Amino acid sequence: MPDRDDLDSWLDGRVDPLPPPPGTFELIKRRARRRKVRRLAVTAGAAAVIVAAAVTVPQVVNLNTLPSPASSGVAAGRSTTPTPSGGGGTPASSSASAVPSSAPPPPGVPANFRPTSVTFVSTRAGWVIGQAGPPCATQFCTSVARTDNAGKTWIGVPAPLTGPPDGATGVSQIRFLNGKDGWAFGPELFATHDGGQTWKQVATNGLRVTDVETVGDRAFGVFASCSGAGSAFAAQCTSFTLYSSPASGDDWTPVGPSTSGLTNGGQAGSAAIVLTGTRGYLLAPNGMLYAGPVDAGAPWPQVAKIPCLVGAAQPDGQPAGALLGAVTATNLIFACTPPPVPGGLQKKVILTSANGGASWRELAIAPAAGIATSLAASPAEAVVLGTNQGIEVLPAGGTNWQQATVKSAPATGFTFVGMTTDTQGVAVPADAAAGEIWFTFDGGQTWTPSAVAST
Repeated sequence: MPDRDDLDSWLDGRVDPLPPPPGTFELIKRRARRRKVRRLAVTAGAAAVIVAAAVTVPQVVNLNTLPSPASSGVAAGRSTTPTPSGGGGTPASSSASAVPSSAPPPPGVPANFRPTSVTFVSTRAGWVIGQAGPPCATQFCTSVARTDNAGKTWIGVPAPLTGPPDGATGVSQIRFLNGKDGWAFGPELFATHDGGQTWKQVATNGLRVTDVETVGDRAFGVFASCSGAGSAFAAQCTSFTLYSSPASGDDWTPVGPSTSGLTNGGQAGSAAIVLTGTRGYLLAPNGMLYAGPVDAGAPWPQVAKIPCLVGAAQPDGQPAGALLGAVTATNLIFACTPPPVPGGLQKKVILTSANGGASWRELAIAPAAGIATSLAASPAEAVVLGTNQGIEVLPAGGTNWQQATVKSAPATGFTFVGMTTDTQGVAVPADAAAGEIWFTFDGGQTWTPSAVAST
């Protein structure tokens, strides 16, 4: 065994490592390259999975609701529209299927809705206006409902922020020209240009609006100076002026000097408008008939005087003694309805004119029972007469009146009848508490009620 000095000398000496076996360095390089390639492949695969997930993850779909009203507040008893939901939801994971959110139910019609006026722009689309309640928590109980299926179902829509007629304030009547432009009036005047989602009051300078009709791209209105109190907003009116405005705006101006400041010698009276596709007619309180173009291109001059008294205003503002209707631009119908005699009987003479009111001939005498409230003519020239007892129909070309079949007829009859087509029409009962609008689909022969309520 070597002594310690020899061992130290060996450790302090130079040590030369043995060379590796041939090919060792090439093997190490090849293995290093393979590990690098595997790392790059894993990284690229992960990136591909992330990109694919970003592309294939479905978005959550939010179904839009009707726009919310832009009014400053919603009064108790008024119809409202739900506010649409906000932006999209949290994206779903790549392994989950997105489910669209369900649409909210349509806004409801206020409880105990009492309709007072109806308007249709097609055989399916129409609106009614009335009052909600009782009970009603505030004075702003005016409500509006809409149907898109001829009265099968109704939904609530925003209404003007006002109450029922009370002297110079409130509204009770409604007219729409199309799906966007509409007016609530009687005696105040409100306009909408977004299908009733928002309403704006139109200044009338102290005058009361007793009638509004629409055609083409314009609206026409009777602005009157009245002093009637309470619900009799059209009573004690002594001066009437015909105004007109573009349907899409609120620029109401007098049609012309000939139809401004119309009176019946200072006595209380009424006035009415009837419009056709090209020509309009104004029945003045003194019985004078005015006519002119509906494009506001010229004033309306006098045509002739009708052969009966116009009379005072009914609760809806229409004349009580003379009811005017139109079939075409020159074919008019007219009902002379003098005061009734004891027993609730009234002589009702139906006149017709083929020359725009220049001359008239007797067409028929309507049944004496009942007091006439409204007159309408279908495009085929059938005559429909609403009374406080029901509805009478004179078929086109016929001579015999027929009492319409009115299922569960309202005891106090109807205040309005109108024909949308030869077969379809609507009627408003005098008793609004029933909450119904009546429809005919056979030319006025039979009428059935539609409850203006949520289903």
